[in-house]
Amino acid sequence: MTTRTVLTVDLKDNQAVETYTAHHQRVWPEVLASLRRAGIRDMDIYILDRRLVMVVETEGADFQRCFAAYLASDPKVAEWETLMRSILAPAPGAPPGEWWAQMDPVFNLQRALAPNSSAQPARGH
Repeated sequence: MTTRTVLTVDLKDNQAVETYTAHHQRVWPEVLASLRRAGIRDMDIYILDRRLVMVVETEGADFQRCFAAYLASDPKVAEWETLMRSILAPAPGAPPGEWWAQMDPVFNLQRALAPNSSAQPARGH
């Protein structure tokens, strides 16, 4: 079973946009390997102005558990995350101490088209 989680965060300023984009053109190999080992099956990050949206798919595991395993997996991951946090601003609505905020689903086409559907997806958390 694949689980999809959608998160959002902001970048501090226009320079952070350039820095973040440049780093994500050449993500460190240790980071990529650690994401896979932690159970992250796929990840997409989208940008609009200074807002980032990340779509993460995990195979049968809770995203938070996968992310914790990723963070603990390699010293280079900790270095990468420190670098990224230096240019991020917590998203509106993020829990205290968190950077990325999990977004709740509002609509899903497959569920809406399903027979006997209430057209409302289950809330994310």
